Amino acid sequence: MAEVFLGLGSNIQRYRHMTSALDALSEHFAPLRLSRVYESESVGFRGSVFLNMVVAFNTEMALAPLIDLLREIEVRLGRVPGAPKFSPRTLDIDILSYDNLCGNFAGIELPRDEVTYNAFVLRPLSELAPDHCHPVSGKTYRELWAGYVSEQKLWPVEFCWSS
Repeated sequence: MAEVFLGLGSNIQRYRHMTSALDALSEHFAPLRLSRVYESESVGFRGSVFLNMVVAFNTEMALAPLIDLLREIEVRLGRVPGAPKFSPRTLDIDILSYDNLCGNFAGIELPRDEVTYNAFVLRPLSELAPDHCHPVSGKTYRELWAGYVSEQKLWPVEFCWSS
């Protein structure tokens, strides 16, 4: 059984797409564990404010089929395949970690490097799994957040989802 952490983000019809993503994920991976939801400024481009959160679950699904399923959910919820990396999006689902895998697997780098440098990933991850260790640095997510220094701004917002 693998423990998976995902980063979810949306800046187009944000509440609708985040809720739909959680609904889709819960069909496959219930129970889900959720961080608080944050608003954050766009990083890498000028765009509207994002909603971001981290979701965790346990699964017996192998990594490659999981990647395929997550991409299918993104596309079903309006993500345009091949759109520029730094652009507005209906939904972005990123695998942050899959157990303690380190390296390139099925075309993705694990753990995802933005875990340590994007506040909109590290802060919710540090709240959801404060005592989990980052598989490369060996530091807990609580320690990584405590030592985090950046100009990135984010703030918690009200968000209600019921499974």
